[in-house]
Amino acid sequence: MVVTARRAEAVQDLADEFGDRALAVALDVTDTGQVAAAVAAADEAFGGIDVLVNNAGHGYLSAVEEGEDAEVRKLFDVNYFGAVDMIKAVLPAMRARGSGHIINISSMTGLVANPPNAYYSSTKFALEALTEALATEVRPLGIKVTAVEPGAFRTDWATRSMKESGAPITDYADVAARKDLIKQFADHLPGDPRKVAEAVLMLAKLDDPPLRLLLGRDVLKAMRDKIAALSASIDEWEAVTKDVNFPAS
Repeated sequence: MVVTARRAEAVQDLADEFGDRALAVALDVTDTGQVAAAVAAADEAFGGIDVLVNNAGHGYLSAVEEGEDAEVRKLFDVNYFGAVDMIKAVLPAMRARGSGHIINISSMTGLVANPPNAYYSSTKFALEALTEALATEVRPLGIKVTAVEPGAFRTDWATRSMKESGAPITDYADVAARKDLIKQFADHLPGDPRKVAEAVLMLAKLDDPPLRLLLGRDVLKAMRDKIAALSASIDEWEAVTKDVNFPAS
């Protein structure tokens, strides 16, 4: 097992619990040199990577109009392009072996977007699309791909791993109130992060894992509500949808 963080010492204690079965490696997923070095270290220590878990990321609370270009681009660099670079780094060896499993940690907000998470959700929606297409590409090669969508869990996502726009616009007071609620209830969320880790370990052992795995009652309800609303909208506008094709010959 290889455990990574931007500073290797941050995960060294975790690696030490597993002795010579684990390796702590410094990894900033926005640094392609470190990405290559981390994969090489895993290859040297353990002979290859069987399962890649893409979990690097941080949040950004902002109304769309308030979003700062530099921060939004950093967000995509970590949450989306970091995962892309890790995937591209491990795929050659997985293809050569004809096996492997790529697990992308997405989010409930990668399925259902609400303020003040427009930009964070955009990174996760992009990761969802990548996961879905990649799964089709590599399935014939023996490689499995799964997106995991946790709901609200008690992690540092809303504190240490969170940024927010610095110039609020008064017209978006409702969005600002949502920001405050997210920070206020960060330590009282219903999800147990240890159970997420257990679910990911379970996934890694499956011969036929799902393309998506929702984790949490909140994400389950949110997704079912979205599917129902989407289905109703499709039915309501079905005539317009069908009316844009050329007449059948």
